[in-house]
Amino acid sequence: MKNDLVDVDRRHEPAGPVVWFLSLAAALGTATIYPLQPAIADVADSLDASLAAVGTALACGPLGYLVGLGLLVPLVDRFPPRRVLSAQVGVLAVALLLSAVVGDVWALGATIGVIGACSTVGAGVSSVVGRLALPHRRAATLGIVTAGISAGILAGRIVGGWLAETIGWRGTLMVFAGVCAAVAVGLPLVVPSTRPGAERGYLATLRSIPGLFVRHSALRSAATRGALWFFAFCALWSGLAVALSEPPYSYSAERIGLYALAGLLGIPATRIAGRYTDRVGARRVILIGLAIAGASTVVLGFALPDAAVALTCLALFDAGLFAAQVANQSTVLALDAAAPARFNSAYMLVYFVGGSLGTAFGATAVERFGWPATTAFTTAAIVLAAKS
Repeated sequence: MKNDLVDVDRRHEPAGPVVWFLSLAAALGTATIYPLQPAIADVADSLDASLAAVGTALACGPLGYLVGLGLLVPLVDRFPPRRVLSAQVGVLAVALLLSAVVGDVWALGATIGVIGACSTVGAGVSSVVGRLALPHRRAATLGIVTAGISAGILAGRIVGGWLAETIGWRGTLMVFAGVCAAVAVGLPLVVPSTRPGAERGYLATLRSIPGLFVRHSALRSAATRGALWFFAFCALWSGLAVALSEPPYSYSAERIGLYALAGLLGIPATRIAGRYTDRVGARRVILIGLAIAGASTVVLGFALPDAAVALTCLALFDAGLFAAQVANQSTVLALDAAAPARFNSAYMLVYFVGGSLGTAFGATAVERFGWPATTAFTTAAIVLAAKS
């Protein structure tokens, strides 16, 4: 029955425009967790709260994201994906609108938590694409979606900061809410109508996720690799913000934020990586991507005073890790082509934990050990990922 179900879904393989729309939905969902970060001081003034309290409220976003990875992503295997994704983005729009009108920081924390959970729509989209794409085009199609997720991670802060300065943080959230509402309406119209891919119940699916790591060595290896390089990615970028804010640079937050534009240059690597993964296999693409990222990190340890070299290295660093992510995740989604969401949920949970630890580590490491030592730790994590 499972093979018959896969054959049915293959006839619903999403066309190019549909994949790009799904990539947009993934980018938007991912970006919604970041727009208030550049405006934390404005939020604190508006709500008459301390920076620490607002920071705690914003931290509910990543916590909600973890909950969403575990509870929401598997839904696309159990129920029609077009309905699940549309409902998730619709709830995201409502939560953003409520965040824009809250009157105290605790209510903001609650709505930010819901936003974080629903922002996992990108992982849900990846699961749907992995299920519907033909095997010989799975990585290439996934590369388009990953490009959207990567753009959301990097552009969320940039767009949020610009909008917050122009129309205020409440107006920023309303803009994001409006765009989410439009995408929620569009998803049922463009996502292929398919039957659920999972034969087991939803609760049974959730209970099965921890056991996947026991039964599938490929999942353990992929999750370990992904966690290590996402640790490196988050450690370098969070450490970079600290390093550039201190002497001898003492850059403003706006100038530091512009460094994220270099990361956007690495996004095209996701499409290239997807095509090459389908041709030569995931392992080769992963090693090439990690080699590029590792070499760039080594140079960054000494080249930060030269802005041109630093920006080039940041672009190559992101390109290498984005490429590795496409290849690595394609192996996870192929473990169960009929119902890949629970495997993707398990993978992304470990992946995100690695990134959270990296974010905390990067800022602390720069203050305690300096920038060169931080990049050395980052390089070591990438080397360990290549050996996993």
